Amino acid sequence: MTLRSFRPRALAAVSLTAVAALTLAACGSSDDSGSDSASGSDATRTVKTAMGDVKVTKAPQRVVVLDTAELDSALTLGVKPVGATHADVTSGFLNYLPKDQVAGIEDVGQMMTPNLEAIAGLKPDLILTSKIRHGDKYAELSKIAPTVMTENTGYPWKENFQVHAEALGKEAEAKMVADGYADHVADVTKALGGKEKVATTEVNMVRFVEGADIRIYGRKNYIATILADVGLGRPAITDQAKDGFSYDVSPEKIDLADADVVFHSTYGDPRKSKETETTGSGLWKNMDAVKNGKVFAVDDQLWIQGIGYTAADKILGELHKSLAK
Repeated sequence: MTLRSFRPRALAAVSLTAVAALTLAACGSSDDSGSDSASGSDATRTVKTAMGDVKVTKAPQRVVVLDTAELDSALTLGVKPVGATHADVTSGFLNYLPKDQVAGIEDVGQMMTPNLEAIAGLKPDLILTSKIRHGDKYAELSKIAPTVMTENTGYPWKENFQVHAEALGKEAEAKMVADGYADHVADVTKALGGKEKVATTEVNMVRFVEGADIRIYGRKNYIATILADVGLGRPAITDQAKDGFSYDVSPEKIDLADADVVFHSTYGDPRKSKETETTGSGLWKNMDAVKNGKVFAVDDQLWIQGIGYTAADKILGELHKSLAK
């Protein structure tokens, strides 16, 4: 089945267009539903976070984000941060993000070691991150600006996006983004033959990681939620994943990753991550997915590191293209 042309599918672009209209509408509205009723202030709102209730300005103008998910969220909602940390990749900001959207964003250090002095120098009115990444720096960050932390990253990305949207005062735009994603998911599922057919296709996601074992991704991570949304089946091995995240194997057990379709990505040097060794082995070449031409190399920055609706939209397009072959 040929997938029909989607409505504008770059969700960041969709939301940017919507933001202008919604912002104009908001300017002429007397609705005060987002104000902090407890304090009586029209200038702030209270956001429930992993660190407790945090008062933030209703319309943040100088936002700093400290992880890739928060950067995806902000840009998807039409907000260009004044500062962001960079991922541990040569491109700095992840390469799936439009160049014009990240241009001018100040780099405030590596994701796990943000430069607090640089952050303070930007005079932010909001900082977005997660407890798992920067919980140990919460006190220092809070002295710089109201800091909104989600508990975790990855698997709960949709819930986290809603927290980001609330902190940014972009709830209406967030609904448009989520609805657009749901429409795209439904279109992809239909184009691949419908729910019943799609469910019979078992898909695995394998990640080669420099300095670690090979990961066969389970059901509780970012990419797994997208596969589940489309309705794709998952092999039994995924249920053995530790905490639902991943089942880690050596190159000598890579055949455990076999499935109808296998996607794989690489973090780091292909040789040091064991990708070169593994994909050249007899075990790999004898997997049914390999012999049937159903193995696809994908961009690690997009499929694993991005964690957001803009990344998800692009992944859906790649899923359709690969599975329709």
